Amino acid sequence: MKKITVGALLLSMMFIGVKAQSLKSPDGKFEMNFQLKEGVPYYNLKFNGAVVVEDSKLGLRLFKDTAIKFASEIAKSEDAKYDLNNGFAKTDEKRDSKNETWQPVLGEKKNYINHYNELAVTLNQASTDRSIVVKFRLFNDGLGFRYEFPQQKNLNYFVIREEDSEIDFPTDMKAWWMVADYDSQEYQYQETKVSEIPAKWDKAFDANASQSLVKNAVQSPLMLKKEGKEPLYINVAEAAVLDYPASHLEVDAQNYKFKTHLTADRQGAKGYIQTPSVTPWRTIIVAPKAEQVMDSKMIFNLNEPTKYTDTSYIHPTKYMGVWWEMIIGKSQWAYSTAENVHLGKTDFAKLTPNGKHAANNTKVKEYIDFAAENGFQGLLIEGWNIGWEDWFGHSKEFVFDFITPYPDFDIKMLNEYAHSKGIKLIMHHETSGSATNYERWADKAFQTMNKYGYDAVKTGYVGDIIPRGEHHYSQWTINHFYRIAEKANDYKIMVNSHESVRPTGESRTYPNYISAEAARGTEYEAFGGNKPDHQTVLPFTRWMGGSMDYTPGIFQTKLDYYFPGDNRFVKTTLVKQLALYVTMYMPLQMAADLPENYKKHMDAFQFIKDVAADWDDTKILSAEPGDYVITARKAKGTENWFVGGITDENKREYTVDFSFLDKGKKYEATIYEDGKDADYIDNPQSYNIYKKEITAKSKINFKMVRSGGFAVSIKPVK
Repeated sequence: MKKITVGALLLSMMFIGVKAQSLKSPDGKFEMNFQLKEGVPYYNLKFNGAVVVEDSKLGLRLFKDTAIKFASEIAKSEDAKYDLNNGFAKTDEKRDSKNETWQPVLGEKKNYINHYNELAVTLNQASTDRSIVVKFRLFNDGLGFRYEFPQQKNLNYFVIREEDSEIDFPTDMKAWWMVADYDSQEYQYQETKVSEIPAKWDKAFDANASQSLVKNAVQSPLMLKKEGKEPLYINVAEAAVLDYPASHLEVDAQNYKFKTHLTADRQGAKGYIQTPSVTPWRTIIVAPKAEQVMDSKMIFNLNEPTKYTDTSYIHPTKYMGVWWEMIIGKSQWAYSTAENVHLGKTDFAKLTPNGKHAANNTKVKEYIDFAAENGFQGLLIEGWNIGWEDWFGHSKEFVFDFITPYPDFDIKMLNEYAHSKGIKLIMHHETSGSATNYERWADKAFQTMNKYGYDAVKTGYVGDIIPRGEHHYSQWTINHFYRIAEKANDYKIMVNSHESVRPTGESRTYPNYISAEAARGTEYEAFGGNKPDHQTVLPFTRWMGGSMDYTPGIFQTKLDYYFPGDNRFVKTTLVKQLALYVTMYMPLQMAADLPENYKKHMDAFQFIKDVAADWDDTKILSAEPGDYVITARKAKGTENWFVGGITDENKREYTVDFSFLDKGKKYEATIYEDGKDADYIDNPQSYNIYKKEITAKSKINFKMVRSGGFAVSIKPVK
């Protein structure tokens, strides 16, 4: 139970009469109030008259100057006079509103609606004569707020010690969370009460290639549910994380309160600021139904429109890859048996081949043939370039040059062969965390891509970041990710990043940054495993700010097929793998399994061939985080619809109401469902496929087995 002391009660009574600035959402359902209490800024949020967020503090702590010295990250009491969190007086307020419709280059819908009312409060700190602006935007689906720093005499340059934006909830709620880490989001989600997070935290993570955990803190987006007769779903996240570190949420479990915790650099600094400047938006999405949270586009709306003058080269791509066989251990990225190589010195042609190098001419041509025969547009090839012999774990800066192929990879021949079959190869640029090296080579790397006709690159950041002491989510590295996106745009190249920061709606501003990993994807099915509920949580968390390259489509889920006695397996049925193409938005959409496994199930593979990667409309038919997701999507520029449903470790039934279809039209539905004897452990490849004529009046009941699902392809009858 949340403790309320007598002193706190008396203090709150003293401020009942304090004048507050109020802001309502366009539909009037939300109300946000801002006020100063003895010079300290607070806000609260109500939905339909009920308190959702109690009075919560705002502000930032700063270092005393911009010259960060050894041990200066240790706070001293005298440093408090430099903070921007108290002693304020309101000097101005401005109000604004907007109601616009904009079209994403790639998106879940053809049109996104950006409708909000805005309040900008200017605060002056008399003791230092510094002014900041706290800006609030209230939408029909929730609140966004940020700090703005106008250029001024006493605030030109400063360094952030910490941002202390609080979100104080009135009750204990169910939470879907993962541990906070400056370097990884590749963890399992936990489902507990907020009050239980500290007790569960120590056992909520496993090892990672780069790991800097934040004790008793969680990552955003954070999904919450107020249970009871009138449930409420709340999503806490951030938007437009640019020139600023990504944030985490410190947990005050006793008071159900969260506070921003920014990713630090090695000196303990959280952000180096030159005015004029703004922070990312802190976002709170609130809805009485889980489906409405998933459907929210508020995070994208809080990002700026793109400044790119040409986006014609950006397109959805369905691709295959020379990838999964390395992930499971059947093949290798490295070409030779050497354990120590020097780029520019080692003659790779003289090294002893290991016999397991996957990116070789013969195998790549086989993948090209299969991808072309089945209508794919792209083929990713990992391990094509020199340097993989000692790429990881050595803090090696010059680890790849991104332009030199291994002796058994004929880049010119393979590109010509791919293009003759209508396939574009997708370049792979693994950096091994050496971002400085990648920036030095980026122009040459992208010029090489242009020369051979590549228009998409998969970047990777496995391991600790170089420059040493930076983290994957610190300000410098965030800026690196978007420098690469901007440079890629100069060469008309699309970017799919792995081990990068989670997206927070920036695809509106950088539309060539079309996808990212930034969460625990399919590859972990071959590592530590993913729980059956994992894919039912991700749409409420990782997907809130942008698409993920989840790499689904694994048909051979049991790895003892390759390695007798191996107990690793993908914890879904085959049909659930099909459904993921609909429940997860992926404009860069991979069929991740080996061609040999698809050839055994070409009837089921047809769904992957048919399903779209970009959409005119999306309808979340039914969803509950951690339990199930049912989604319908209309393919871009067509009358075709696709429906996908997935469940967790529990069997479920769901009846799809097809009233979203055009009335008066007939459609042919091809239905893919779990077999009657299917089970994700005992019989994952059991499925049933049939066709049925349907209309907008049709309803079909689906039975999903444990960690199973269903998928439907719908085309008008001509």
